[in-house]
Amino acid sequence: MAGNERKKKESTDGEMTFLQHLEELRWHIIRSLVAVVAGAVVAFVFKNIIFDHVILAPNSPDFITNRLLCRLADLVNAPVLCINQDPVDLISIKMSGQFTTHINISLVSGLIIAFPYVFWEFWSFFRPALYDKERKYARGAVTAASLLFLTGVLFGYFIISPLSINFLGSYRVSDLVTNQINITSYIGSVTSVALSAGITFELPIVVFFLARIGIVTPEFMRRYRRHAIVVVLLLAAVITPPDIFSLILVTIPLILLYEVSIFIAKGVVSKRARIDAAEAAAEAEAEAKAKAEAGAGAEADAEAGAGENKQ
Repeated sequence: MAGNERKKKESTDGEMTFLQHLEELRWHIIRSLVAVVAGAVVAFVFKNIIFDHVILAPNSPDFITNRLLCRLADLVNAPVLCINQDPVDLISIKMSGQFTTHINISLVSGLIIAFPYVFWEFWSFFRPALYDKERKYARGAVTAASLLFLTGVLFGYFIISPLSINFLGSYRVSDLVTNQINITSYIGSVTSVALSAGITFELPIVVFFLARIGIVTPEFMRRYRRHAIVVVLLLAAVITPPDIFSLILVTIPLILLYEVSIFIAKGVVSKRARIDAAEAAAEAEAEAKAKAEAGAGAEADAEAGAGENKQ
């Protein structure tokens, strides 16, 4: 339907006007919003799955990460690794607090559920403006960025969130102070940890584009590797319990990401150098060919002049 309207509104030269582009974008946005609302309704109906089995799960002793760490604690005789065996008590301090939280989480869940369709809608809008080569690179970059973000979110949810809940939920400045965590604060902490990890895992993509425009080089990243490791260790020490295993568990993937980013930057710089060398060689060949043609033309003119003089 939108495609037919677009064809009818195209100008005589086959291109759409600015207002026609806005109209096209409006329909993409409307369909995306409908998909988000539909996903939110589904999430609202299945609140037990969203809350009990997803959001509140890291606080439970039965959560897979908590169970695996407790088994590891028994094997290595390190009880400190067995976390979240006493779930944090969550409270709601407003009359409508739980209902409001239910609605907000349903909207966020609807956006997550409908994200593939929303992305496809906007990709359909921007795709006609790209060349075939640009579409190929865009698809690859978008796929890589999506996979890295999803991996980061899963890492934050399954690894960092249980460790953070155990540390922050049990931390006390004094025995006279009891922790009673607001449900909104708990949800905000879990979601922010997961999203922060997802954004952090986008480091290779960021380095790729910075290397493409010449801002970041592999030599620069190698030079400041030690500084990056110190920053990673400090961040891991803040969000993990005070034990060496948790620190290593969070630190190693982040350091690996940094090393992968160095490798990506090296590949980008090498490819750019090869392209520059090929362009320089092509220019030199073109200049040599032009000079040869000019010389041949001069010789032909000289021979023609000599022939005329003989006559």
